[in-house]
Amino acid sequence: MDAGLAAAWMACVAEPVLASPGGGGFAMLRAADGAVALHDFFAETPLEKTDRDIDYREVLADFGTATQAFHIGRGTSATPGFVEGLYAVHAQAGSAPMAELIAPAAKAAREGLVLTRFQRFLATVIAPILLASEDSRRVFAPEGDFPAVGHRVTNPGLAGFLDELAANGLESYRAGGIRAAFEAEFAKGGHLTHGNLDAYRVEERAPLSLAFEGARVHLNPPPSAAGTLVACAFAALDDVDRVAAARALDAVDRARREAGSDLSRLLARFGRPAYRGTTHISVVDAEGRACGMTLSNGEGNGEIVGEFGFMLNNMLGEEDLNPGGALAWTEGVRLSSMMCPSVAEAPDGRIFVLGSGGSNRIRSTIFQVLLQLLARGAEVEEAVNAPRLHVEAGQLDFEAFTEVVEEGALRQAFPQHRAWPEPNLFFGGCHVAGVTPAGTFFGAGDHRRAGVFQAV
Repeated sequence: MDAGLAAAWMACVAEPVLASPGGGGFAMLRAADGAVALHDFFAETPLEKTDRDIDYREVLADFGTATQAFHIGRGTSATPGFVEGLYAVHAQAGSAPMAELIAPAAKAAREGLVLTRFQRFLATVIAPILLASEDSRRVFAPEGDFPAVGHRVTNPGLAGFLDELAANGLESYRAGGIRAAFEAEFAKGGHLTHGNLDAYRVEERAPLSLAFEGARVHLNPPPSAAGTLVACAFAALDDVDRVAAARALDAVDRARREAGSDLSRLLARFGRPAYRGTTHISVVDAEGRACGMTLSNGEGNGEIVGEFGFMLNNMLGEEDLNPGGALAWTEGVRLSSMMCPSVAEAPDGRIFVLGSGGSNRIRSTIFQVLLQLLARGAEVEEAVNAPRLHVEAGQLDFEAFTEVVEEGALRQAFPQHRAWPEPNLFFGGCHVAGVTPAGTFFGAGDHRRAGVFQAV
């Protein structure tokens, strides 16, 4: 759990596009005795809708083969839960002092990290967001353009934020200088007020658990949508090949559109299967403890909080979270999410912890990786690197580096399709860590999102 928390703080430095103290997430925790719980610290809608003019505007993220529309501006920010969530997980399961877990991230923000090729590419994908304001340009492109690969990038403002947390704890977030910066940001527009931070609570939930191929799979439960959609996809599955997987995903997507936000209707229709599965961190230890943590800032709202070097989220501008647009949300409720940190316990005693980024493709990614691991018996690297697909509104997107016969079957089954010539971060980044009953570690980081696996 300490490793997962330290990695979460570091993600704010190394992947500020994807993880931020202004965002939120979920943590799936498995104790050594096998007890599993989901900590929900995702964003929550504001308590009231303001009658001020709302800063809410569209930008396009360019993935190469396709673009995706997002909305930014202060009117897109929901109440963040990131800081409260990490402290809640630490209170229940941490061992080292939180200041020690924050310290490496603070040092990295102050002294800098060498920019990788993937980090620079990711910045160019959402350049309209990172360059949206004078303050954001100062943080992410201080010389007028994004730094070159190999350049050491610092964020002294974020270092200051982390230093204050390390020195003064959660109270500095609730009532200190950090809180003052939030309130100054809220005063500039959008729906958030100080009351939203006061009212926010981290929720602990029982996971959505199901049996599949003799394994036990634990998924993110409602109000998150992804776990329900993954469970229903397994229930709709009639074979284990890619065409059957695509048809199952299509059936669930069509049912999701009919059901709207009523997840219970989906579970009632498909049932829970009894046979035949943004930034993500997966950690296991030799005693069988597991921590799967998926974090998101949306893509950021384009505005920096005070002098602290990070953006608030743009969750109200995400179509899959708030499909109705600028004001079509209910006040004071936890947003549904496609994030789905998961734990799977195989019949042979192996434990897998996995999750993925990838917006509304997350549900497809988790489903396919679990299918590879549990039904096809694939090794972890094979399961993570296998060609991916996603079905939405009847259109199939698929990575086309696969067998010709299989590709032809996919094209025939889905006349409306788009082939991607190589692996792409559009299809998420599923990172898996696992341990055998003997305490041997295994895992794989997804190359689509520059993931890595390390045994320590």
